[in-house]
Amino acid sequence: MTAPIRFPRFFVTSPAPCPYLPGRQERKVFTELKGEHADQLNEALGRIGFRRSQTVAYRPSCLDCQACVSVRVAASEFKPSSTQKRDLKRNRDLVVTECRPWATDEQFELLTKYLSVRHPDGGMSAMDEMDYADMVEHTPVTSSLVEYREPTVNGEPGKLIGACLTDRQGDGLSMIYSFYDPEHTARAGLGNYIILDHISRARETGLPYVYLGYWVDGSPRMQYKVRYRPLEQLTRDGWKRMDSDQQSKLIAEATAPRAEKAGTIGGRRGKDGQPVKFPAS
Repeated sequence: MTAPIRFPRFFVTSPAPCPYLPGRQERKVFTELKGEHADQLNEALGRIGFRRSQTVAYRPSCLDCQACVSVRVAASEFKPSSTQKRDLKRNRDLVVTECRPWATDEQFELLTKYLSVRHPDGGMSAMDEMDYADMVEHTPVTSSLVEYREPTVNGEPGKLIGACLTDRQGDGLSMIYSFYDPEHTARAGLGNYIILDHISRARETGLPYVYLGYWVDGSPRMQYKVRYRPLEQLTRDGWKRMDSDQQSKLIAEATAPRAEKAGTIGGRRGKDGQPVKFPAS
């Protein structure tokens, strides 16, 4: 006899201040990823808008707001813009290595620098070495840590200037969390390059999508995600291609000079609302 299928148990967090939109409350539904079928469960949940944090899959479940929208790039159809072509050219000499999900002091130092500059008020800024190790190493699914290093003349590992914790799913790469040196003056567009590299890696391996997490209309910190064409968004009727004119408008708003942007808010969490802890299930 085959063992009966065990469906996951879902839980809901208590309301908390929204990390994206001031004056709003957020709530998440989550379940634990464990066992021999964790990869399949994570992939199935990813297709309906869940994200992974350590051994937990979660998605927003707010009572009066649907601003968080899951988005993914159609890798095989992606065409870089002029700016993205410059980012690719500027950083094409970087040495990219896909490593096992194992935390190092070098990675943690880079993360600390990134958070101190980009998200100084975020909850992740309080992470210590053990918190970071938990984020990277506590994975029940197929994951890797992609490192981006400066080239060297002697072939030895160069300076680490970027990294991304990435899950491999059956239909694409899910970028869980990326970070980089935000003060590297010779590497403008480094954050964009990491996304562009993942799009290339997905296409080269025959994977159709790169999952970018949640795009939040009205949150300046999340607008970079609309720059990648074609972009698909998860709707009540499933995944739909974002209207080209709508995306062009959003890109224009996202790339407008910083002084013209209104309503920017300080991050109360890390980028993409990455949670560090969930209630015990």
